[in-house]
Amino acid sequence: MIAACAACFLPGVTPPIALGIGIALALLGLTTRTKQATKIAKYLIQVAVVMLGLGMDLRQVGEAGLVGLAFAAGTIAGTFALGIALGRLLRIDAKLTTLLSSGTAICGGSAIAATASVIAATEAHIAVAMGAVFLLNAVAIYVFPFIGHEVHMNAHQFGTWAAVAIHDVSSVVTAAGVYDRRWPDPANAALASQTATAVKLTRTLWIAPVAIVCAWWFRSHGEAAAGTKKAKIPIPWFVLWFVAAAGVGTVFGDAHKLEKAGLAVPELNRWVTMASELGAHFAKEKLMAVALLLIGCGLSPKAVAHVGWRAMVLAVVLWVAISVAALWVVVRTV
Repeated sequence: MIAACAACFLPGVTPPIALGIGIALALLGLTTRTKQATKIAKYLIQVAVVMLGLGMDLRQVGEAGLVGLAFAAGTIAGTFALGIALGRLLRIDAKLTTLLSSGTAICGGSAIAATASVIAATEAHIAVAMGAVFLLNAVAIYVFPFIGHEVHMNAHQFGTWAAVAIHDVSSVVTAAGVYDRRWPDPANAALASQTATAVKLTRTLWIAPVAIVCAWWFRSHGEAAAGTKKAKIPIPWFVLWFVAAAGVGTVFGDAHKLEKAGLAVPELNRWVTMASELGAHFAKEKLMAVALLLIGCGLSPKAVAHVGWRAMVLAVVLWVAISVAALWVVVRTV
C-alpha cells in the first residue's frame, strides 16, 4: 500500500487509475481495510478541496453555490420520496432505505455516516449502504465524462451535473478533472472542477438538516435507540476553509483592483498566484489520487456480496433517477 501511494505521485497516474489500482489490490487480497486508511483518505479529500479553493474566485463560488441551492431542495426531496416508495415496494428495511436515500441525495459516505449516527443504524446497514455507494461512485468516475461529452455539455454544465448526480466529493472532483483534461474550456481549463467543487460543497451543508429530520422521524415512530439522542451530527467545517481559500485566491488573483487600491505587491501577487495554481493542480491530481487509492483498497469481495440485490436495485434506481433528472434540467437551464 505504501508503494502504491508513492506511485500516485508519478506522472501519468491520474485519480481514476489510482482508484483502479486500489480496487485491484483489494480484490487480490494484497491489502486490508483499516480505519486509519479511511480516516487518512477523508482528511486528504478535505485538504484537496480547500487547496482547490485557492484557484477559484469568490464570485464564481457564490454563483455556483446558488445553483447548488436551487438544485438541492428539489433533488433531495425527490430522492427521499422515490427512495421511500421503492424501499417499501422492495421490502427493504426503513433504516437502510434512509441511508441509501441520504447518500444519493447529498454526498455519499459522509451523509450515510451522519444519518446512521442519529437513527441507530446497525453496522450491517452502514456496510450495505457504503458498499452500494462505493460501487456507483467508481462507475461514475469512468462513465460520466463520456456521457457529458456525448450530449455536448460545456465544462460549466458538466461540473454542475456531476456535483448533483455523483455521490462523494472525491468522485465528483475526479470526474470533473477528467472532463477538464479531455475537453477543457478555452477560457478556463479547470472550469468543470471549480464548478463541481462549489456546487457539491453547497450540497454537503444539507447533511445537518437532513440528519436532524431523519432523527426526528425515527424517534417519533419509536425506531431509534435512546442513545442516539446524544449523537453528534458532523458539520462539514472544511467548507468554511474552502471559502477562505477562495477569498485568498480572489484577492491576489485580481491584480488590477489591488493596484488601483495601492495595495499591490507585484512580486508577492505573482508568487501567490503561481502557488495557487500549482496547489490546485496538485490537490486535484495527486492528493485525490492517493485518497481514491485508499478508498479503493477498502473494497472486498465480501463487501460486494454483502450488498444484496434489493439494496443494489434501490441504489441504482435512485442514482439513475437523479442523474437523468439533473441532466435534463442542467442542459436546459445552465
